[in-house]
Amino acid sequence: MTLAASLKQLIVSVLTILLVAGCTSSENPENASSTETSASLNKPNIVIFYVDDLGYGDLSSYGMTATSTPNVDALAADGIRYTDAHSSAATCTPSRYSMLTGQYAFRNDAAILPGDAPLIIDHTKPTLPKMLKKAGYKTAVVGKWHLGLGDGFVDWNKDVKPGPLELGFDYSFLMPATGDRVPTVYLENHNVVNLDPNDPITVSYEKRIGDRPVGTESPELLKQTADLQHSATIVNGISRIGWMAGGKSAEWVDEDFPYIFTDKAIDFIKASKDQPFMLFFPFHDIHVPRVPNEKFAGKSGMGPRGDAILQMDWMTGRIVDELKQLGLYENTIILFSSDNGPVMDDGYADQAEELRGDHDPAGGFRGGKYSAYEAGTRVPMIVTYPNGLINKGDSDALISHIDFYKSLAKLTGVKLKKGEAIDSQNVLAALLDSQADGRKEMLEESFTLSIRSGKWKYIEPFDGDTPGWLANKTAIENGLQTKPQLFNLENDLAEQTNLAEKRPEVVARLQNRIDTIRAKK
Repeated sequence: MTLAASLKQLIVSVLTILLVAGCTSSENPENASSTETSASLNKPNIVIFYVDDLGYGDLSSYGMTATSTPNVDALAADGIRYTDAHSSAATCTPSRYSMLTGQYAFRNDAAILPGDAPLIIDHTKPTLPKMLKKAGYKTAVVGKWHLGLGDGFVDWNKDVKPGPLELGFDYSFLMPATGDRVPTVYLENHNVVNLDPNDPITVSYEKRIGDRPVGTESPELLKQTADLQHSATIVNGISRIGWMAGGKSAEWVDEDFPYIFTDKAIDFIKASKDQPFMLFFPFHDIHVPRVPNEKFAGKSGMGPRGDAILQMDWMTGRIVDELKQLGLYENTIILFSSDNGPVMDDGYADQAEELRGDHDPAGGFRGGKYSAYEAGTRVPMIVTYPNGLINKGDSDALISHIDFYKSLAKLTGVKLKKGEAIDSQNVLAALLDSQADGRKEMLEESFTLSIRSGKWKYIEPFDGDTPGWLANKTAIENGLQTKPQLFNLENDLAEQTNLAEKRPEVVARLQNRIDTIRAKK
């Protein structure tokens, strides 16, 4: 390293230390006021890109060679690329719940939700967007939601609430659940978009309703065949989970997602450019059904899954380009990651496994989505903050997405109330400096609990019933065993040698830590 480069890195490190130290403390003093901002801090805009089912190895900046992701790679080159960052859970609803509340999902039994589930986050309690609003931020969520809506039975023909607005978002444009679940409509703030009141929507997850064809009876109408779970109402040539009647004018077209969601995000950015804003952008890609726009279809050489990765990369680039054109990029902290690890066959016959070739979506780690093994939660993560207050490079800091809450509170100068975001840790130093440390230990949620502590990874025995739909997915190595599992990740990153019987004292210590965390109030 040249003398000039060394001096530059030193200056960046000093500035980072001053920024972290200068922000008002966000720890939990008992008598702290609800908010106190630092007048000297020029609050950055915050953009959280949250990809769905993107594996550790699914970016070319993380080793993928089958195709390339130039826009996301540019973020990695301009920021910090993390090698030990994790979603808080191995499935989508729990990981989103934890990031937005700063609490582990098991505390609220947060699990994968049906498309008509009530809002799983208590809208009377603190949330990440509510916290940022205290610091003067305008907030929005655009994309896949899957955290439930309403407080019981949802009438999609009236105001649908409580929802994101009641959780602290000023604006929302949503896929209400997932692409493979009804209702297949957009929800803007409280209302279904383009709904004809003379053709009201009804949704059922219990029995068939309406006159739309279903996948089990009309396979000739399908763009992709599907398993029985995904073979109910057909919309746009894709059979979904659940049944839907009415709402023809409001139906989405899957191939339009990259334009619809990206345009809505850009509209929000343009409307908010004169004040600090936070955009939460949870992608539908690369979740099933993978139905990429014609701009990307067939371009990856890996089928629809690979094409969806290219689509996600393009969407990321479009939003980043808009930030640059508006002169906002330099004062925007971007957090890019995924809600859980990869999955290939997840209900639709899109040849993801057959066409992947030598590509390893898990990047060498064991497991994937739904799994207690590392690939269930170890995901790519990139942070950029181009205004000079970041020490670029690769970071091996241990970080959970649950930590975004306290770290962003620290960054924006908000004091948290006692009991707020109780499982989140302030790792702001590691978000701004590639050489800074992160967590010392970390809980991982799947259908059981795991804990990382130093070199050790411990998976708690599973004594429940494996969901039928998961048991049928034979390709998914979920890590659920009735005996304890202990791995030394220092020399066994692939989690191949279970040391539980040889190191019972470590098992006992880590099980005690899980029990202590579980009992925390």
